[in-house]
Parts: sequence; structure tokens; C-alpha cells
Amino acid sequence: MTGFMAETKRESTDPPEPADGHDAGVILERARASVDPQLRSAIESLPVSMRRIALYHFGWEHADGTPAADNAGKAIRPALVLTAAAALGGPEARAEAVRAAAAVELVHNFTLLHDDVMDRDTTRRHRPTAWTVFGVPDAILAGDALQALALRLLAEDPHPASARAAARLANCVVELCAGQHADTAMEALGPRDVTLDEVLAMAEAKTGALLGCACALGALYAGAEDEDVEALDAFGREAGLAFQLIDDVIGIWGDPRSTGKPAGADLAARKKSLPVVAALASGTPEAVELASLYEAPYAKEDLERTALLVERAGGRDWAQVQAADRMARAMQDLARAVPDPEAAGGLLSLAEFVTRRSS
Repeated sequence: MTGFMAETKRESTDPPEPADGHDAGVILERARASVDPQLRSAIESLPVSMRRIALYHFGWEHADGTPAADNAGKAIRPALVLTAAAALGGPEARAEAVRAAAAVELVHNFTLLHDDVMDRDTTRRHRPTAWTVFGVPDAILAGDALQALALRLLAEDPHPASARAAARLANCVVELCAGQHADTAMEALGPRDVTLDEVLAMAEAKTGALLGCACALGALYAGAEDEDVEALDAFGREAGLAFQLIDDVIGIWGDPRSTGKPAGADLAARKKSLPVVAALASGTPEAVELASLYEAPYAKEDLERTALLVERAGGRDWAQVQAADRMARAMQDLARAVPDPEAAGGLLSLAEFVTRRSS
């Protein structure tokens, strides 16, 4: 694996910042440009058998190994690392946090590879998922390798915050696994046996934990005080829960041309997503009918009716109100760590981006 890229080389690949420096699209583009060389370098160090799967998963190669130019994702998590570092430590801290940002993105993609296997999802980023192309064992092993690469990036980083960052990221992976375990366990329960508190706790562990960890790693690389690190972790967790609420709405009502997944895929899989559980807990006649549909085997002709019941029982509205509430909490946490609105602007833009998206 090649060494840490020099700051001048990193910055030369970044798109120019807008005048206000807080446009989410530009922040994400800069993060992708900064982090991709580290990701590619790490992945190129893998044995060929796993390298080809990882390169395919990131959209950089086709299944036959020929180059591809597909989307490697929005880079939300690495952008949070870099933007948090800049908010508390300036451009120098941002440049020094690139390895940490790449590590977070590797962990995120490790979870995607495994989630696709467990959920039997056949589409990711508008192309067949890795397990459908290379098989389940190879996709799982490639995911394991990405997690190992993430921790190796931090272990080899000479930055004084790297050890604390590695420990925090490892703890986050444990929390992610616990959240996934809870999600899987819920699949075996009846639709009337899952509470909103349980599904909210699961969503925080599965989604909020990594966004919180990303922000916290950025703060660590900026040399922030412990209370500021924890405040940014809380900010990321609340924003992450808002993200998951919107993601669950998209999973039911999103446009497949934008999402890259079939319409109603979560309903077809009988997922107990946040809008569904809210609808089931509403005590309405629609909730009773929805529970009956969820207890029966999936039938394609019932898909439209199922989505309508979730909406009429209030699940969609509840999720959108909850997302706004979680964002308000996130803003309070952000203000504790970064009271200067100008310095906090980039993180605010990213949080708003993930909760206003439609795909």
C-alpha cells in the first residue's frame, strides 16, 4: 500500500470551493476526490480474488475486470469526517483526516456488502449486487477484507489521533453488528410484536452510529476536546436517524429510476421499517389490515395496497415529522461543539442534504 498522499497532491485534485464554502454537492465532490485515491490504494493491496469484488462493488470495474465509471456512492460519511475536521481545526486538519475518512468509507461499504447478502438485495447503485455476481461466500469475504483495510489505514497512520480513532471505529463496528443483529431478529417477529422504541434503537445502531463516528473522527483529527468530540458524535447520530427515517420513506415510495432499487422493495421483503412500525402502532383500522397483510406471504398484487395502508395509518407523515425533530436535535448538538455558524455551515449543509434527498 502506498504511503499517505502529500497535502499538495490531494488539494490539487479537489474541485474548487464555492464562495460560501457550504454547498453540499461541492463538499461531497471534494470528499470523493480526496478520499478515492486512498480507497483505490487500499483496495489495490488486496489479493486478486477479493480485489476484483471490491473494485466491482465500488463501481470502478465491471464484473469481467474491465474499467467502469459507475457511481461509487455519495461519500456522505467521508465528507462528514473531513468537514468536521475542518470545522474544528481548519484546512490543515481536513487534509490530515483523509485516511480516517477513507477508513470510515471502507467500513460503510463492508456493511453494504454484508447487508446485501443478508437482505438478499439484488440491486445496488443501479447494478447487480456483488453477491449476485460473485456468490455469497466471496461477497462476505470481500466485506471482511474492507473492514480489515479500514483498521489498517488507521493503524498505519502516524497522526496522534489515529489510535483513538481506530478504537472508536472498532467500537462502532461492534455497535453496527448489534444493530444488524436486532434488525435480523425483528424479521422473525410478527408485525404486532415490534415496538417503535425497539426499531428506533435498532436504526440508531445501524445508521446513526457510523455517521456519529464519522463526525467524531473528524473532531479527533482536529485535536478537539472530549466534550466537542462527543457533541459531534451526538450530532451525527441524530442526523443519521433522520437519514434513516427518510431512507425508509424512500424504500417504500421512492422512484426506482432514482433509487436503483425496485419500488416497494422494503414492503415486499416485509421489512419492519420505521414508517411501517409507526403505522402498525397507530391503533387505526388501517393498522389492523396492514398487520394482516404483513402476516401473510408476499403477493405482488398487494404491494400498492400495503403502501397505501402505511400512508393512511400515518406512517409516512410520522417518519417525516420525526426526521425534522431529529434534525432539530442534531442542530443543538452541533451548536455545542461549533458555535460559530460559519464554521458549522458545511456540517449543516451535509445534514440537510441527507434528510432532503429523494434517492
